[in-house]
Amino acid sequence: METFFRINGVINGIVWGPAMLCLIVGTGVYLSIFLGFPQLRYFKMAWKEVFNFKKNKAGENDKSISSFAALATAMSATVGTGNIAGVATALHLGGPGAVFWMLVSAFFGMCTKFGEIALAVNFRQKDEHGDWRGGTMYILEYGARQKWLSVVFAVFAFLASFGIGAAVQANSTSEGLSMGFGVNPMHSGIGLVVLTGLVIIGGLKSLSTVTTLLVPFMSVFYIVGSMIVLVMHIANIPAAIGLAVRYAFEDPMAIPGALAGWSVAAAVRRGIARGVFSNEAGLGSAPMVHAAANTDHPIRQALYGLFEVFVDTMVICAMTALVILSTGSLTGGGAELTGARLTLYAFEYGLGTVGTYVLSLGLALFAFTTILGWYWYGETAGVYLFGVQFKPIMKLLWIAVIFMGAAGGQIFGTVGNDFLNNVWDVADTLNALMAIPNLLGLLILSGVLRKLVKDFDEKRKSGELKV
Repeated sequence: METFFRINGVINGIVWGPAMLCLIVGTGVYLSIFLGFPQLRYFKMAWKEVFNFKKNKAGENDKSISSFAALATAMSATVGTGNIAGVATALHLGGPGAVFWMLVSAFFGMCTKFGEIALAVNFRQKDEHGDWRGGTMYILEYGARQKWLSVVFAVFAFLASFGIGAAVQANSTSEGLSMGFGVNPMHSGIGLVVLTGLVIIGGLKSLSTVTTLLVPFMSVFYIVGSMIVLVMHIANIPAAIGLAVRYAFEDPMAIPGALAGWSVAAAVRRGIARGVFSNEAGLGSAPMVHAAANTDHPIRQALYGLFEVFVDTMVICAMTALVILSTGSLTGGGAELTGARLTLYAFEYGLGTVGTYVLSLGLALFAFTTILGWYWYGETAGVYLFGVQFKPIMKLLWIAVIFMGAAGGQIFGTVGNDFLNNVWDVADTLNALMAIPNLLGLLILSGVLRKLVKDFDEKRKSGELKV
């Protein structure tokens, strides 16, 4: 196992290296230009679409869910530990400039996710149980006619789901409850097993119902908590923004208290990598649930992808970064901290004991909803590979991995914690490997995307589609 994890470290350095990051951002840049910057042209329309609840309804004669439910389920997976721990890690390793590059990658990532969702809806299929199935594997098989590549993606997605979607998130949930409320990890594990089991047994309808309730609440809760800290340190915000912009292009080692290793290159790499990890634009995960939405045109559903990336990275991640920078935590008392501990320090500095509760509850909720969202991704990949008969087995495996993720450290001690850290690294590698076939599919089918955009615009102008 030690050799395996060492090899994974080498692969991780390659797949999250400069070439891969250029492919991810480059695809977003290319699609933005090729499609006429839909993240700008359709931005206002996307917000109008998301909050038009009268139109956001599930299908009456099939198993589709409402467009808003698809958005909530997708956001339950994207708004997770990356928004708290991932942002702090990017700042710790890349310096303030990492925030700037995180936002730049998110701008182009809006278009990437827009394209993923449009193609997923366009090439979706129904399984033997009548559920809509879609995503990169269906795009590659039915659109690009590359069956072997679709299988490769499905294998990576299936394996990644157990790491990044189950074990790591369960561990983060138990950590959050332990930090803020002193809950025993074993008890957290049992609670997670029960709650998750009750939700996933009902399939996508049950998943979407729960996430539609939880995601808006947890997002507003965390945003309000962050806003309070920022208001209390409002005088420091201009300087914090200035640091992020300035040291995106200059060597940040001149900052008092700067840690060794900060550089412009580190800022670019860490900012882009953590941004992609958080909003998942380019990974091909979110389209799996958006493909089940009740919509009259692929581009209409793709509008929700624009909103999804914007809120995840440009609002929630940006707020986490500003809280850390405006409180001086990055170069002050929290300079040696990273991950969730650094963000916790910033919230405690800003709100005292209340900050502990805000961050801990936010971390637990973010991680729990990610477990729910990623279950659907794992099931979709499993059904594609093994058929619908695999669904009961998937549920049992998911629950078992959740318990081990939450309580493994307590059961096995240091060995368990080390194993979970290695699982995180392997899942991070698998996430990047998912992106390769997904991005290839987007580039191959970019012509189809442009036809869909043109068709949408023409039908809007003619009045055939109401927006």
